[in-house]
Amino acid sequence: MALEIHQFPCLSDNYGFLVHDPSSGETTCIDTPDGEEYLKQAEAKGWRITAVWNTHWHPDHAGGNEAIVEATGATVIAPAEVERIFPIDQVLRHGDTVKLGDHEAAVIDVSGHTNGHIAFHLADEGIAFVGDSLFALGCGRMFEGQPDQFWASLERLKALPAETTLYCAHEYTQANAKFALHADPENDALSSYSEEIDARREAGEPTVPFKLSRELRTNPFLRADAPEMQARWGGDAPHETFAALRAAKDAF
Repeated sequence: MALEIHQFPCLSDNYGFLVHDPSSGETTCIDTPDGEEYLKQAEAKGWRITAVWNTHWHPDHAGGNEAIVEATGATVIAPAEVERIFPIDQVLRHGDTVKLGDHEAAVIDVSGHTNGHIAFHLADEGIAFVGDSLFALGCGRMFEGQPDQFWASLERLKALPAETTLYCAHEYTQANAKFALHADPENDALSSYSEEIDARREAGEPTVPFKLSRELRTNPFLRADAPEMQARWGGDAPHETFAALRAAKDAF
């Protein structure tokens, strides 16, 4: 049976995700911005939380681990950096796999936002949970990594099947669209995307999840290897163009 994904808002602009396997009855939390909200949402769905999958160590992604584990005994499965704030039962690295019932997720190194950041790709479901590595029309701030490292991470995401549905952790898309239009003003696909985003937010609808295929055409950070972006933003290599774009977005 297909996985069931329950998405809900947390904190000021986070999204929480509960992923449930009806066959096994197992449910995992993808990050834990608010432990009490996860417990409330799981109870409402009638799902028993059995695991936590963290993408990185930041408190708005792992800060709810303690409350959830205390209430449910869930297993914490995460990159080693999460041990900064909570103990881990299973440490994940690039190339590992983790299962929810019979559904397998590949672990992808998407470091750059933090040095241990990972993503979970469930190929059979056509989905990936990318945390703060990639947003609709944006990417995470480079708090710990280096431009070449972060660009290599984005290349790994770019290599996923184009029709992959991506779940990021924040509702940043309207602000990202404003910068994208500034960064890539001749990209015709951006105008209609931006208008759609505004309409969805006006209606109170989320812009997450989203398709990788559209991001490949419109996300300026994923397009750092495009000749027109390198001509506009400089850099002899894509990671240098990415660095220029990231610095510009930080100051935008």
